[in-house]
Formats: sequence, C-alpha cells, structure tokens
Amino acid sequence: MTPLPLPDTTLNIDARLWLALWCLLLLGGLSASRPANALDLDAGDYVPAAAGSTLGLLYLQYAERDRLYQNGQRQAGAPGLDSQIGILRLVHYAELGGYRIAPQILLPFGRLDGRHDAGALGDSSGLADPILAMPLWLLNQPERRRFFAITPYLFVPLGRYDHDQPLNLGENRWKLTLQAGYVTGIGDRLALDLAADVTFYGRNHDYGAHQWTHRQKPSYQYQGFLRYPLGEHFDLRAGLSYQEGGENRLEQTWMDDGQRSSKWSAGFAWFFLPDTQLAASIGRDIAVDNGFREDARLNLRLLHLF
Repeated sequence: MTPLPLPDTTLNIDARLWLALWCLLLLGGLSASRPANALDLDAGDYVPAAAGSTLGLLYLQYAERDRLYQNGQRQAGAPGLDSQIGILRLVHYAELGGYRIAPQILLPFGRLDGRHDAGALGDSSGLADPILAMPLWLLNQPERRRFFAITPYLFVPLGRYDHDQPLNLGENRWKLTLQAGYVTGIGDRLALDLAADVTFYGRNHDYGAHQWTHRQKPSYQYQGFLRYPLGEHFDLRAGLSYQEGGENRLEQTWMDDGQRSSKWSAGFAWFFLPDTQLAASIGRDIAVDNGFREDARLNLRLLHLF
C-alpha cells in the first residue's frame, strides 16, 4: 500500500497513525444517525409527539467508502472502509413549565471493516459512546405546522476503545452538541425541515499507539429536508447536508484537516401499522475535502409509538 503524503509537522507521524486519524474523522460522521461529530436528522424529527407519548426506535445503517481525500485530493492506494451501525433510541415526550420536552437516550453499536488495506485498518465491533439528549420546543404550533426546538446532546465515553487499534467505535472523550431545528409547512402539503448544530470536543489523552493527547476544534453542520405526503400514512423526503470545521491536533501539532463535506439523501416514511413506522433512505457524499468519501449509504429506521 502506498503511504499517504504527510503534512510538514514536528511530529514523526507514520502512515498507519495518519490513517487512524482519518478513521477518527470518519467516525465523526457516524451520529444519531451517526455516533460522533455530526448529528444527522431524519425529516420530521423536530415535529413533537403528544405529551405522555413514548417512542422506541431502531436504526440500521450501512455505508461503503472506497475513496480517501486529503485537502480535496484523492489519495491513490488508500484503503476503504465499510460500516454497519445500529442505534437503539428511547424517547419520552412530556411538558415542563408549559414547554414540550423529550428526554432520550441513544445506544449506538456496530462494526467497522477496513477494505483493500492488507489488514492495516483491521476491524472493530461492539458498543459506541451512548448519547443523552433532551430537545426543548420553544415554538410548538401544530395548527400552523411550525415548530422550533433546541437540543443538547451529550456523548458519554463508555464505548469500546483501544488506543492500539486504528478503528474504534468509542472515542474515549466527552462531546457536546447543540442543535437547533425548525419545521414549517409550505403550501397545503409540503414541509421544510432545517437544522444547524455545533459540536464541542473534549480531550482524548490516550490516542494512538503513542498515547498522544488529541484535541479538536468545534465542527458545524447544516441540514435541510423537504417532505411531501402521498397519503395520510406515507411521505417522500429528500435532503442536503453540509459539514465544516473540526480540525484535529495531536500533541502540539495541528493537522490542517478541517472538514468541508456535503451529501444528499432521499427516501420515504410509511406508517404500515397505526403505531409503527418504517423509514428508509439512500444517499452518498457529494464532495469531501478530508477523510473518507461515502460511495453509498442505506439507512433504515423502525419506530414504534407506545
């Protein structure tokens, strides 16, 4: 395997550790639809259920990545990476001081597999870092189809982590994401979902084979979806997402690897039973500056209302 060209730094960073850093950036893309940096939404997530309702959700996500980029340039001979991620999510809607809230917990798990790399990346499976969240709706006007909420997400470093392994589902650091979501109706049927978030990263003092200290600048994500109902229980949806920031630092060296990436998705949601919904979407990255580029993604979500 041809090693990647490395930036001019004062640290002696070998190609294997550099690939591990790219994998960390990738895991930063795996949120509530992936376990880390970004927090991908499903269209309609910011439309609250009635107070007293409880939702149980199961997410299943599969993604293939065959291309690795550095500063917008594809790296020849670089490995690929597949992921099979599941998330169990429990949400309860309630009233607090006249406002709708939804305390919840997310438990990600899954498997990562290196591809075309002669075993350099290997694989990893197990639990990722659990996530605690509680959206607060500051605007809840179902009669006008308008909603606005702010959600803090706290990532708890309890997932599987081994500093000697290039791939890890856990990150061995605390993280906090603050997300704002807005939903509005357009005309009689169409709905527009918009969201923006910022993620702040704690330090990992046990990163890589040399157990370096890993820091990261905040990252940002912006998402938008359109939903169109074809009936009372079925809708089509399509969305775009853009992510930036999140430059990494190992010891005293900034890696000049901040993200600028975009992607699209399209799918449907269907209440095939009165209290049970299936949502499915496909998608892929449009452009990536640093890290792995997703060639294909399939997301499935099963939701049950208790």
